[in-house]
Amino acid sequence: MVYTIEFADSVKEHLKFLTAHQRVGLFEAIETQLVNEPLVEARNRKLLRSNPLAPWELRVGELRVFYEVAPEEPEVVRILAVGVKKGNRLFIAGIEVKI
Repeated sequence: MVYTIEFADSVKEHLKFLTAHQRVGLFEAIETQLVNEPLVEARNRKLLRSNPLAPWELRVGELRVFYEVAPEEPEVVRILAVGVKKGNRLFIAGIEVKI
């Protein structure tokens, strides 16, 4: 089954804090990792503990993509947030976020 990727409106703001190189790598990883089997854990993809961001995380180097598969639309992967991990700190749109 091929999934459709949708981005939350807030993600546009998150992307402004990334370099062009980071955005290219991010979109390539989303296309290869989340279009098929986004709910299967893999080396760079994992189910998270309960948190306010999203149930799933995709790691792309220092970048983190937080996403969900919409229960009302099971063929849609919704990207909810994109952040940068620096050490044990996560920054989304330049603001440190605790998850």
